[in-house]
Amino acid sequence: MTSPASKSPTQRSSFLPLSLAILASSILTIHAEDEYENAPIRYSDSTPNDAAQQLESLMAAGKVKIDRTDPWTVLRDVMKQFNIPQESQVMVFSKTSKQNDRISPQTPRVVYFGDNAYVGYCLGGSIEVATIDPKLGPIFYLLDPYEEPAKPLHFQRDNSCLSCHGGPFTPEVPGVIVRSVYPGPEGHPIMSQGSTVVDTTTPFTDRWGGWYVTGRHGSVLHRGNVTATEKNDQSIDIDFKAGANITNLAKFFDITPYKRKQSDIVALMVLEHQTSVQNILTKANHAALRAMHMQTSLQRELGETVMSEPTGTARRIIDHAAEDVVEALLFKDEAELPDGGIEGDPAFQTAFTKRAPQSSDGRSLKDFQLLHRLFKYRCSYMVYSLTFQHLTAPLKETVLARLWDILDGKDTSGHFDYLTTTERGHIRRILAETLPGAPAEWKKALASK
Repeated sequence: MTSPASKSPTQRSSFLPLSLAILASSILTIHAEDEYENAPIRYSDSTPNDAAQQLESLMAAGKVKIDRTDPWTVLRDVMKQFNIPQESQVMVFSKTSKQNDRISPQTPRVVYFGDNAYVGYCLGGSIEVATIDPKLGPIFYLLDPYEEPAKPLHFQRDNSCLSCHGGPFTPEVPGVIVRSVYPGPEGHPIMSQGSTVVDTTTPFTDRWGGWYVTGRHGSVLHRGNVTATEKNDQSIDIDFKAGANITNLAKFFDITPYKRKQSDIVALMVLEHQTSVQNILTKANHAALRAMHMQTSLQRELGETVMSEPTGTARRIIDHAAEDVVEALLFKDEAELPDGGIEGDPAFQTAFTKRAPQSSDGRSLKDFQLLHRLFKYRCSYMVYSLTFQHLTAPLKETVLARLWDILDGKDTSGHFDYLTTTERGHIRRILAETLPGAPAEWKKALASK
C-alpha cells in the first residue's frame, strides 16, 4: 500500500466536484495583502504560540529570571532563552527599522538570530523581537529593557511592523527580511536607487548595502560598509572599494559601546538564506491552509463529502507551493561565492554548528563549505525549523515525497542536476537519520543500498 508521503502529484485524484470548481475563483477574490488576516490564518486576531509568549509565561511564574542590570544583560538573557548565539551578531546602519531615529552609520543596530527567533537592539532603544509561530509565521514584539525593575518585562506585540514585514518585501505574508539599499551619509536609503531583498540567489555584488560587513572575500566587491551621495541627476557617488575586506570596524564608528565588534560576513549570508527560506515556508503553509480551508468549507456548504486529501484546485495549489519549498531547500539558483571563497569569524561558525543534528557518518546540513558556496550539502537546515516541522499534512507529505524523488535520482526535470550523485547520497543519509518524522521508507531505502 502506498503511503501518503510517497504519492506523486500525478497519482492523486483529478476528480473536480462543484465545490472545487468554485474554489479557484473564491481564492482569487481575496485581496492579497489581507490574506493572512482572513480565515484560517487570522494573523492579528490569533494568540501566538511562540517563544516570546512562552518566555513571558515562565517569567511571570518565576521560573525564569532575566538579569536587568542594563539593556545588554537583558538582551543576553533573552537571547539565551531563545537559543540565539551572541556570535550571530550582524550590524545594520541604514534607517530601515522601526527605531530609525536611533540608527545611523555611527550608531548601527545590532541583529542576532537563531533558527526560530531574531532580536535587534538600538543603543538607548527597545529590543525588537521576532519569534516564529508554526502556523502564523513571525510574530513581532517590542521589549523595553529600561522598564522599572518592579514591573515585569513584557513582550508588546507590534503589528505596525507588518507595513514592511507583511507585504511585497515578504511575498505577502508576515516575514523576516534582509534588505540591501544605497544608504546616504546619515543612513537614509536613497529611494531613487531602489533596494534589494536578499536571498540565496542574490549576486554577491548586490548584497549588504546599509550593513557593516567584517571578513575576507577577495577582489569581488559588495555594497557594505560605505555610504553614497546622490547627485542632482539622481546618480550616486559611492566607493565600494573602501568597504572591501574589512576586519576592523573601528575606522567607521565608535565600537566601544558594543559587546561584540563584528558584523560577520558568514553570519550575514546565513541570515539571508534563513530569512528567505522562512518566508517561503510561511507562504507555502498559508497557501495550503487556505486551500484546504476553502475546500472543506465549500464541501460542507454544498453537502458534499468532506475530504481530508486535497483534490482539484487545492491539489494544484499545494503542488505549486511544495515545489517552491523544495527549490528553496535545495538551494536552486544559489549565487556563487567570489573566487577564493570567503573567510569569516570562526566563533560564529562554531556557535552555528554546535548541536547540529549529525548523520551516523558525522555529516550535518550546517556544515560550511565557503569556497564556492555557503554549505557543503545543499539541503537547508531549515527542515528542522518549527514552520517546516508543522507544515500542514498535505503540504509536508508532498514536499517530502518530491524531495526524496530528487535525492534518489528519480527526478527527470533536469532542474536539480547541479546536485551530484555523491552529494545527493550524503543529503539522503542526513535526512533519513536526523529529520524528525522522516518516513520509515527512507531508512529502509538506505539499508537496501
